[in-house]
Amino acid sequence: MRRISVGDIMTRNFVSQTPQASLYDCAKKMARERVDSLMITNGKKLVGILTSRDILWAITKKPGLNIKRIRGIDIAAKKLAVIKPSADISQAIEKMNASNFKRLPVISDGEIIGVITVKDILAVEPELYAEMHSLMDVREEHLKLEKSKHAFPIDGLCENCGALSDLLRVEGQLLCHDCRDELY
Repeated sequence: MRRISVGDIMTRNFVSQTPQASLYDCAKKMARERVDSLMITNGKKLVGILTSRDILWAITKKPGLNIKRIRGIDIAAKKLAVIKPSADISQAIEKMNASNFKRLPVISDGEIIGVITVKDILAVEPELYAEMHSLMDVREEHLKLEKSKHAFPIDGLCENCGALSDLLRVEGQLLCHDCRDELY
């Protein structure tokens, strides 16, 4: 693979929103701009990434959620994998695969200057499609295996309420049906 830097192919005109913006405003902007994610920025400092998947999760897990009152930053991912513009695309691919992200914010001197996506990489290196596609298949199978490991009920005491019940692992805890329902 020839050396192509992230800064050469990144999207410079990324869609962003302030941390004060409501979830409704964020979703509206994503629909208007026809994107499935937006960067939550405070000035030029990246503070989170909000995806359409995050919004769907919030709406389906919290029925009755008033999306005009909750802020986008409240459900946005705040632990972020980022990359420098001087990194090459092979490093970006490695980081995307390691973190299971389809996009990486590009940061220079603590400020966001762009975003690189799988689509950006494939636009300049289409021969990587097979490699990226197979890596995504491997990731999907890994996620299915991880979910299936925790899908079988275990008899025991709920780590939240102490009730004897069929338990499922949720966010690292063994919980009964009632405690899981309270979380979601």
